Amino acid sequence: MTIWKLAALLVGASLLIACNETTNEPSVTSTAKLAPDHFHPKGKAPSEFTKHKQAALRQSLPFTDQRDFDEQSKGFIARPEYSEIMAEAGQIAWSMGKYNFLLNDEDFDSIHPSLQRQAILNMNYGLYEVTNGIYQVRGFDLANISFIKGDTGWIVFDPLTAEETARAALTLVNEKLGERPVVAVIYSHSHADHFGGVRGIIDEADVKSGKVKVIAPEGFMHHAIAENVHAGNAMTRRLFYQYGVLLPASPYGHVDQSIGKNVAAGTIGLIAPNVTISEPTKAMTIDGINMVFQNTPGTEAPAEMNTWFPDKKAFWAAENITGTIHNIYTLRGALVRDALAWSKYINIALYEFGQDAEVMFASHSWPRWGNERIQEVMRGQRDMYAHLNNQVLHLANQGVTINQMHNEYKVPQSQENQWYARGYHGSFEHNSRAVVNRYLGYWDANPATLIPSNPEDSAPLYVDMMGGAQKIINKGQSLFNAGEYKLAQEIVNKLVYAEPKNQVAKDLLADIFEQIGYQQESPSVRNSFLAAALELRSGIPKGVSPKSTGPDIIRAMSTELWLEYIAILMNADDMEGITYRFNLIQPDIQENFVVELSNGALTAIKGFTDPKADLTLTINRVDLEPVMMQQKNLREQVVAGKASVEGDADGLRKLLTSIKPFEIDFEIMPGTK
Repeated sequence: MTIWKLAALLVGASLLIACNETTNEPSVTSTAKLAPDHFHPKGKAPSEFTKHKQAALRQSLPFTDQRDFDEQSKGFIARPEYSEIMAEAGQIAWSMGKYNFLLNDEDFDSIHPSLQRQAILNMNYGLYEVTNGIYQVRGFDLANISFIKGDTGWIVFDPLTAEETARAALTLVNEKLGERPVVAVIYSHSHADHFGGVRGIIDEADVKSGKVKVIAPEGFMHHAIAENVHAGNAMTRRLFYQYGVLLPASPYGHVDQSIGKNVAAGTIGLIAPNVTISEPTKAMTIDGINMVFQNTPGTEAPAEMNTWFPDKKAFWAAENITGTIHNIYTLRGALVRDALAWSKYINIALYEFGQDAEVMFASHSWPRWGNERIQEVMRGQRDMYAHLNNQVLHLANQGVTINQMHNEYKVPQSQENQWYARGYHGSFEHNSRAVVNRYLGYWDANPATLIPSNPEDSAPLYVDMMGGAQKIINKGQSLFNAGEYKLAQEIVNKLVYAEPKNQVAKDLLADIFEQIGYQQESPSVRNSFLAAALELRSGIPKGVSPKSTGPDIIRAMSTELWLEYIAILMNADDMEGITYRFNLIQPDIQENFVVELSNGALTAIKGFTDPKADLTLTINRVDLEPVMMQQKNLREQVVAGKASVEGDADGLRKLLTSIKPFEIDFEIMPGTK
């Protein structure tokens, strides 16, 4: 999970929804029944078709296999009396109690039975023993936090998303197992739910002095900051759909996030590592504990590593092997991952460590015990990622396109009844399309789709040729009533694009999306349909201003990356015909840049200055950081004597006026703003 998912820090799923006012318009006859206990007044109960599908799944899936539940509960020590953790800013940082409806031994027709099973498994909450000297606190955040008992203190793996939840986990461990200092922190990879809570368990001064080791894989700092900076605003908006952060916890709303319940809404931080693992494998002894780190770049994260504990016969799988097949493409948007490389690194781990392992634990889900079970899961997930890569390419080489692949790719029968091979986090529909995209790109090779019209431009033609809005609504409603939801969305979606103010059409599309959402096994896909339904019914929820970065993240951002982001923020139309060049000099870190505006593009090159530049701006990096965090502007720093300018500042002033922060509440579905 990247820093841009952290809109959840302010808006968590328990947020009260403040909706736009809408007009209730008459609709055609529908078989959809209102659900009186739904969180939305227009919310519908599961249809008879959805109920039938869920009932069939309860009969066909291998619910008699209870091994996951045995493993999930094994080693339980204690849970705290509280179910909520408060943030320093005063809001609720974390709540498990709001999901207690999952523990009432009730089958919900509004939840895919397999997803409901996974959601119950992710209700583990408290302190667990993994093996002698290894413990986990689960259910305090999206991820698990792991504690290894060293000779003198705790070695902590992955300190969660938020400072408050990590601190609460450490407090629980010290209360139940005896107080010990934290002597080392290991970041398994570069996603924020694995480093953001670090300030809740250690002090940065101890890291700088060398008293506490912070260990991370090569490339960690770059990828922790840079992976999604350029498209960060769009990703934050899209995560409202994938993570369902505005959906209340409810059988009709948010129920799970497949690798955990949800993301903590607390304070994110980052302390830079003082030890970097760059070799393919690296043996180290930390506070008396022998470890072997295995770098796995380009798997679940661009920088990631597994860890082997030879003396304990324990294998830490980071986020490479969890209780689900993971995302090859994550719906909020990110670079497509390499399923084949993922499979290969699991295979290396299997043969390097899996032959001897007696316990396997990870940053999500629950451990596996016994060598036979461990090898079963490692092989099964290795094969699933390999099958995704190879079979999708097999089909693609026979002409199956990206727009067909999700309907043609099939999971092998031998894997269908293996719970660890289910596509909770990465549905096979969107993962199979991702493999095509990685190798062949988004185009299906039909020239008609190469330079298509905007959907809002082409939709009126479809509506006109189909006989107008009422005919589409009537046909869409009849398809809905027949349970043909995917066909119904095809035509009603066209109408919504053509007539974004047509609330009857939007309500019908919301009803369609809702039933499709109820039927999804993947919570990311479920959340996307249900979030779109919410916005179609009530508009984009108001009062939400998510922040995706904190001071630590900004300080860790390189000046070069910041300049690249400024270039994206710049409105090129405002700068048309303007040519301007300035030097940026940072004496305290001895970095220089030439920044050039020409042809509507802002570019920067590191390590150079230009004697012919229009302006030279000299400012220490430490004084530039308040500008980067929007706490100060450049003029204020010049007036304060913390920056100096030589030359023509008019061009810089024009450039700065063209830079405005992105707004988060852009429309995804038409007519919702």
